[in-house]
Amino acid sequence: MPRCPWAEVSDLDRAYHDEEWGVPIRGDDPLLFEMLTLEGAQAGLSWTTVLAKREGYRRCFAGFDPVKVARFTEKRVDKLVADPAIIRHRGKIESTVSNATAVLNLQSAGETLSDFLWGFVDGAPRKNNHCELSEVPSQTPESVAMSKELKRRGFRFVGPTTCYALMQAAGMVNDHLVSCPRHKAVRKLG
Repeated sequence: MPRCPWAEVSDLDRAYHDEEWGVPIRGDDPLLFEMLTLEGAQAGLSWTTVLAKREGYRRCFAGFDPVKVARFTEKRVDKLVADPAIIRHRGKIESTVSNATAVLNLQSAGETLSDFLWGFVDGAPRKNNHCELSEVPSQTPESVAMSKELKRRGFRFVGPTTCYALMQAAGMVNDHLVSCPRHKAVRKLG
């Protein structure tokens, strides 16, 4: 059986699809912060481009430790804008820093990023049964609600499409096509 068509672009895409995409991420705020950052960075670009820079992102953003990233200064942001290891878009870089602060604010209020995000699917992955890539939505009412609430809480680069991509990546929805071998494997993890 073939994997999802989008995963046939590169070896990086195939490995990401086969090992990570759609696997539920729970209780791991740094990994969810990473995925939120990468999905925001992807806006307007290919996922292959983002995956190729993933290790650079991990290095540049202190392993996505929100405490460390929230302390980044304007001087540090200026250095990152010049670093070819990541996507050098000032707005996206600055949003990562402000999003780290927003993660810390959630945690200070007694909420984890994990619990907050999973609340939009009532704590259980949505199990979709798409047969064609054209059936997979780019956003849903849940991703629209997530986007609005994230923005209200100070997050940036979190539009409804970015939020839906995060939901797919973090296993909040299973959008592997039914013909993909990962569809059943991920479904069992939910």
